Amino acid sequence: MRDNQFNSRRWIIISLINFFIVSVVGIILRYKINFPLPLIDQKFLLHGHSHFAFVGWVSLALMALMVNYLTRSGIVTNYKKYHCLFIANTISAYGMLIAFTAQGYALASITFSTLSIFVSYFFIFYYWKDLSGIKGNQHTSNWFKFALVLLGISSIGPFTLAYLMANRIFVQDLYFSAIYFFLHFQYNGWFLFACFGLLFSFVQQKEDMHLLKINRGLFLILALTVIPSYLLSILGLKVPAYLFWIAAGSAIVQLSVVFYNYRLLEALRSRPDFSLNQMTAYLWTLAYISFALKIVLQSFSIIPYFADFAFSLRPVIVAYLHLCFLGVISFFILGCCNIVLARVGRELNKTGLCIFISGVLLQEGALMVQALDAIAFNGVVHTGIVLFLAAVMMAVGLAITLIKAGYFINAKRPL
Repeated sequence: MRDNQFNSRRWIIISLINFFIVSVVGIILRYKINFPLPLIDQKFLLHGHSHFAFVGWVSLALMALMVNYLTRSGIVTNYKKYHCLFIANTISAYGMLIAFTAQGYALASITFSTLSIFVSYFFIFYYWKDLSGIKGNQHTSNWFKFALVLLGISSIGPFTLAYLMANRIFVQDLYFSAIYFFLHFQYNGWFLFACFGLLFSFVQQKEDMHLLKINRGLFLILALTVIPSYLLSILGLKVPAYLFWIAAGSAIVQLSVVFYNYRLLEALRSRPDFSLNQMTAYLWTLAYISFALKIVLQSFSIIPYFADFAFSLRPVIVAYLHLCFLGVISFFILGCCNIVLARVGRELNKTGLCIFISGVLLQEGALMVQALDAIAFNGVVHTGIVLFLAAVMMAVGLAITLIKAGYFINAKRPL
C-alpha cells in the first residue's frame, strides 16, 4: 500500500469480521443464560462483548468510512498513519475481548482499554487536520468534527470510573453516572454524529438550499441537546429537580428531530441524482425507523410512570441499547459499507443481510415480550430460547454476508 492510498475495503471487511465475532459472543452469552456453561463468567464475557463491539466493530467501521470520505474528496495525505492506527485499534479491541473475558476489570483489560482511548485521540488529531483540507463542504465536515469532539469527551467516563476504582470510592450513583456518561457520548455523540456526517458525505448539497436548511436544522438541534440529554440517562438515579426539567426540555426539543428526519427523507427521494441500491435503501429505512422510535421512547423517560419501568427492568434497558446499537447505528453502517463495496460491483449478500435483520427484529420483539412479562403477565417462559435463536440468526446472517464480501479483502485497488 502506497503512503497516499488507503484501502477502505480491507478495513470494512475486517470490521465486518469483528461484527461477526460480536454476534458469536452474543450466542455464547444467550446460551449461558439458558444452559450451564461453568467455564465462562457471564459478567466478564459481557464486558468483553460490549467493549469489542464498540471498538472493534462500530468505531473501526466509522473511522474507515470517514477516511474513505477523505479519499473521495481527493485529500492528499500520508494514509499510512491511519493504517497504523487501525492496526493498534484492532489489537486493543481483541486485547479487551480476551482480557475482559478472562479477568474482568484487571491490569490487562484496563491497559488495552487505555490503548483504545489513546488511539482515538490520535485519530481525532490526524483526522481533524486532514478534514480541514476539504473546502466547500463544511456542512458535512461539521458533523465529523463534532463527532470527534464528542468521541474525546466520552473518554471522561472511563477515566472517571478508573479514578473511582483506584481510590476505592464505592458510591453506586457515581459509578452508574460514569458508565452512562460514556455510553451516552458514544451512542448519541460519536456514533450518531459520525453517521449523519457519512450520510451527507454521499449527497451533493452545494446547490440544494432546501437540503442545506434541513442539514443545519438537524445539526443545530442535536448539537445543542447532546449534553443536556445525558441527564435522561441518569433520571433513574437521585437527581435534583432542576436537572429533571433540563432533561425534560432536551427530550421535548429532540422530538423535532423526527420531523427533520422525515423532511430529509422526502428531500432525498425528490433528488434525481441521488439513488441507492435496494439493500442500502432498506437498511437506511430501518435505521430511520429505529432512530425515530428511539427518540420517541427516550421522551417517555421523563414521565415518572414509564421511567420506573425503564430504569428498573433489565429487558427494557437491553432492548433500548440494542435498538440504538443494532437498529440505528449498525443498520446504517451496513448500508454505508454496502455503498462502498458496491462501487466495485460487489454488494453485501442480500440473503445474509435479510437473515441478520430478521434476527435483530426477533430479538427486539422477544425483549419487548420479556419486559411485558415482567410487568404484568408472568407467563411467558420461552423468551430466553427465542433470544438465543435470534442471536444464532444474526451470526448466521453475518457469516453468509462475509462469504461474499470476504473475497475482496485482498483487493489491490484501493477505494
